[in-house]
Amino acid sequence: MKITRSIRISRKQLLAHKLRTALALIGIIIGVSTVIIMVAIGNGAQREVLAKIETMGTNLLIVNSGQVQKSAGRQQIQGTVTTLIPEDADAIVRECSAVNAAAPVQSKKIQVKYGNLSTNTTVAGTTPDFQEVRNFRISSGTFFSEEENLASRRVAAIGQAVVENLFAGRDPIGETIRIGRVPFEVIGVMEQKGVDLNGFDQDNQIFIPIRTALRRVFNISHIGSIHIQAVDTEAMERAAAQITETLRDRHRLNRRQKANDFTIQNQADLLEAQRETTDTFTMLIGSIAGISLLVGGIGILAIMLIAIRERTNEIGLRRAVGARRKDIMTQFVLEASILSVGGGLIGTLLGILGALFVRVGTSWAVILSPNSIALAFFFSLLIGMFFGVYPARRASLLDPITALRSE
Repeated sequence: MKITRSIRISRKQLLAHKLRTALALIGIIIGVSTVIIMVAIGNGAQREVLAKIETMGTNLLIVNSGQVQKSAGRQQIQGTVTTLIPEDADAIVRECSAVNAAAPVQSKKIQVKYGNLSTNTTVAGTTPDFQEVRNFRISSGTFFSEEENLASRRVAAIGQAVVENLFAGRDPIGETIRIGRVPFEVIGVMEQKGVDLNGFDQDNQIFIPIRTALRRVFNISHIGSIHIQAVDTEAMERAAAQITETLRDRHRLNRRQKANDFTIQNQADLLEAQRETTDTFTMLIGSIAGISLLVGGIGILAIMLIAIRERTNEIGLRRAVGARRKDIMTQFVLEASILSVGGGLIGTLLGILGALFVRVGTSWAVILSPNSIALAFFFSLLIGMFFGVYPARRASLLDPITALRSE
């Protein structure tokens, strides 16, 4: 009963000073809505980054030719290494039980011509397994087969950007392009992939058989990398260890004296590093937004102190007729809690609407998290109560006689 009466008194007092109440609410509203919007933007950014990593291929390991050395605290590949060859990919699939598929890759940026048009694009020599390992798909036509690779056929599957640059909307299937001085028949067009995390346009590529690339285009016998798919996520570390052992044996590296002439990039490590980075980013922007919530709490503190000064006579009268210090403290804590709850509810609604507006009005990925919404509202209530306790306690400690004599 006392709580109900205290709530009615608090509501009456807050409505009696509408401007003051509105100013106290604004701080909490801005704080809660800002936290919800900024965390939603951070969650969206995290989802986009992780999605881009996943489009690179599932359970991906990349073996790069070259020895990694530390220079000025950074890892760098030193020199040109020619020991990595296409047969290494076959050996990895054959000898490593944790590996599902492997595709050798040698790429270079080359001028490509069609009729009077030309463009500089990345030409990648690889095998048909590249599609599965790197999650590339054909949009129209076909990808070259293993038989075409073994026969060193001059066939190519091109990316969407190459289609736009050379064919201007025409169907490229069956047309002949020149890679350097070598003619190739276009047999397929790849699905659009977009830009990867390194800023590389995955659609501005041409895929040709690895044997054709090494013999007719690049005129070399070694490759730059091998893209490998492990059997599952749990086997990534085991696959890396097996690959290391296989390549060291094939390259005749003395285990005690010679360092690896290759490096292995683990997609799981990249995924975890990116997840930690985006989590930190989301926490950072959420914390910055939370400062405005703290400012709102300080606003409640200021409003409550002013209210106590104005209501000193009321406090003295209530104490004189039998109200306990606990009753006075409960009264003012309730008023602060009503402000924080009201501001929290309005701020939550505006935060959700603001996040939806950002999603619709921009190209940003915005993801609303129920946990972040609940957390923002909880902290608004906690801050309101925290900043309401001090003035409430101050009011409860007023001497009744002194309070009644005050003007």
